[in-house]
Amino acid sequence: MEANTRSTGRLPAAFLTPGSSSFMDFLGDHSPELLPGNRPLPPVQGAIEAPHGTTIVAVTFSGGVVLAGDRRATMGNVIAQRDIEKVFPADEFSAVGIAGTAGIAVEMVKLFQLELEHFEKVEGTVLSLEGKANRLSTMIRGNLGMAMQGLAVVPLFAGWDVDREKGRIFSYDVTGGRSEERGFAATGSGSMFARGALKKLYREDSTEEQAATAVLQALYDAADDDSATGGPDLARRIYPIITSLTEDGFKRFSEDEVSELARAIHERRLEEPDGPRAALL
Repeated sequence: MEANTRSTGRLPAAFLTPGSSSFMDFLGDHSPELLPGNRPLPPVQGAIEAPHGTTIVAVTFSGGVVLAGDRRATMGNVIAQRDIEKVFPADEFSAVGIAGTAGIAVEMVKLFQLELEHFEKVEGTVLSLEGKANRLSTMIRGNLGMAMQGLAVVPLFAGWDVDREKGRIFSYDVTGGRSEERGFAATGSGSMFARGALKKLYREDSTEEQAATAVLQALYDAADDDSATGGPDLARRIYPIITSLTEDGFKRFSEDEVSELARAIHERRLEEPDGPRAALL
């Protein structure tokens, strides 16, 4: 029965034979045209207008790492979406925040999630956090052709390293170049302002709540100076997505939790619009 299925069934024999632990390598061997970076683009004239998402920030704290993102997507000078989600769990102990061309970025995250799940099922174990970061680097490099045409994806990857027992952050460039960040990181159009805020707010011994407050303050500052970044929208009840990675795994802050932090920050900024002051010495 099995032999007959292999020769006349719906799945080719190659699909039933154990092979590479990488789903991307498998897809590249059998259906390379399905990989995002291999899809041909139609001929166009002028700049391509596609929704772009920014800004993503991450901060380590004493028990893990917090990864957060604003909710705005822009298309040129127009707000394309006010409630886009840019932070996704990659697996139980890691998460990805996306900046760049929104559609391609979301598709890349889904493929990355499948890549990690495929590896776990084939190998019977999970990749190290370093291995996951390297797999994501390969996927970004595969999108270089589209990036050169203006459809770039530049994510931020964070997770709990079960071997080192600490939270870690990895940033990327459009070529797939990977760097480990110490303490905090930001990417996207508002990253310059968010990183500047985090330089003054970051504390190594922060609690999870303090780290969440810091990233929210950083996104507030980014939205204050970058039109492509959306701050907390109290009127529409649209708040940044805040997640944490600890030894207990991935956790997304509830809307009530983020709302409470955002409203507290807003009330304080009615008195100090530029945010909290850092000591001179």
